[in-house]
Amino acid sequence: MIQSINDKDQKESICRDTLTALPEWFEIPESIEDYAYNVRNMPLWADVEGDECCGFAALRETSPYAVEVYVMGVKKQYHRCGIGTLLLDELCRYARAHGYEYIHVKTVESGYYDDYDKTNDFYRSYGFRELECLKALWGEENPCQLYVMAINN
Repeated sequence: MIQSINDKDQKESICRDTLTALPEWFEIPESIEDYAYNVRNMPLWADVEGDECCGFAALRETSPYAVEVYVMGVKKQYHRCGIGTLLLDELCRYARAHGYEYIHVKTVESGYYDDYDKTNDFYRSYGFRELECLKALWGEENPCQLYVMAINN
């Protein structure tokens, strides 16, 4: 069941634990710590089953008109179970309720890593569209693909 998490320590713990379990996507410990610290002050939703978090997503305002899927992770054993879709549904519901017009997300451009190709397929299937590839943001070996989706209010 997807739930909003309000406790800052719980947000940090959920983020750190989930991203650490996803080394194919999140392999740099300093980046994981940055994400974990930063989500403390962001809206965050998680799928928690008993004592285990299966996945989570956090949202960051980037302008009065747009929010970013700041970080999202679903543990590999729960991929293809619908958790990612349910998390995006919650993010979009929140964004609409708060008057945002767009939601966007950054990932690695398709064609570089199989795992990120699956991530791109997931976002495209949800309705995100390629906006721009920022090749210098994360370096030549990890070109940053920016996806955007209009949120109909």
